[in-house]
Amino acid sequence: MYRSEPDPIPAPTGPLPALFEAIVRNHCVEATYNGGRVVLAPHVAFTRHSEVYVGATTIERDGQPPREEKIGVFKFTGLVDLTVTERSFKPSTLFDPRDERFAAGTLIAVERTAI
Repeated sequence: MYRSEPDPIPAPTGPLPALFEAIVRNHCVEATYNGGRVVLAPHVAFTRHSEVYVGATTIERDGQPPREEKIGVFKFTGLVDLTVTERSFKPSTLFDPRDERFAAGTLIAVERTAI
């Protein structure tokens, strides 16, 4: 018997596809960063010097909210045990996709119309 349809390509797994999913769905991620537990609202993934970085607002660090809202930059490899949460976020008005920190190497970013 012959199959008329090819086997579906399995979805990629791991922390980078999870990060991309979180950005597309506007969902927070949780991870350990520099020894502390963080909840981040990722707005952009980009490359710099062949490394992946994340531009995100911090929602919580060790259970506490930040003193001020800002778009911070996090080295992707430093985000240990990254998981996507069900907690959604509204993209920050501080996010500018043309920001020179990440504009040239953007891999994926929140939808501009969602801001």
